[in-house]
Amino acid sequence: MHDTRPSLCVALDGSDRDWIVDMAGRLAPIGGWLKLGLEAFTAHGPQLVREVGRLGRPVFLDVKLHDIPNTVRRAAANCARTGAAMFNVHAAGGSDMLAAAVDGASDGAAGDRPKVIAVTLLTSLDAGDLERLGVASGPDELVLRWATLARDAGLDGVVASAREAPEIRAACGDDFLIVTPGIRPPWAAKDDQRRTVTPYEARRLGADLLVVGRPVTGADDPAAAARRLLDEISRS
Repeated sequence: MHDTRPSLCVALDGSDRDWIVDMAGRLAPIGGWLKLGLEAFTAHGPQLVREVGRLGRPVFLDVKLHDIPNTVRRAAANCARTGAAMFNVHAAGGSDMLAAAVDGASDGAAGDRPKVIAVTLLTSLDAGDLERLGVASGPDELVLRWATLARDAGLDGVVASAREAPEIRAACGDDFLIVTPGIRPPWAAKDDQRRTVTPYEARRLGADLLVVGRPVTGADDPAAAARRLLDEISRS
């Protein structure tokens, strides 16, 4: 099983298979993880996950499963069969669905099962969005509640903003993974992420795996940008 902490995970977000494979090939020698999201997966399916995985880096399959427990169990087994080292589900699916995802990951794994982590609150959402959705809890309260729910259901960790990491760590323990998107180094734009932090802040707050997309993949030299981020992470 690949260790996730502390490290960098580069998000290969897009639909162009040639671009994804080329970018993965440039970044694989640098180290860290590679993330394939819903856009890539719906365009190219499990074969792309296997192809990227053959480059030797662990793959985070970011598909955010959310359905009834039986459906999620079967889908989770399929995720495991791709060889992905980790995939995620929505904590909002509830305890039974979360437990079913872990069972499915075990069903489909050829060896050790992939890590299963839960999305708490998307980093594109803030308190105003929750209010408009009719959710009474604020972001911090909701994230902590759903992180604890995921831990109790047997998941390996959560996707959450680094700003919630200290509370999650205190509630869920040192072995509970905290995978953090919304990472923006000072030299990069925030884009559509609202609750962002720098790599240094994320590590200081207790995040384990830092997910970065456009600051690397949109750079003139993606490999150099990835090395720069890894260096910032290692010095944090």
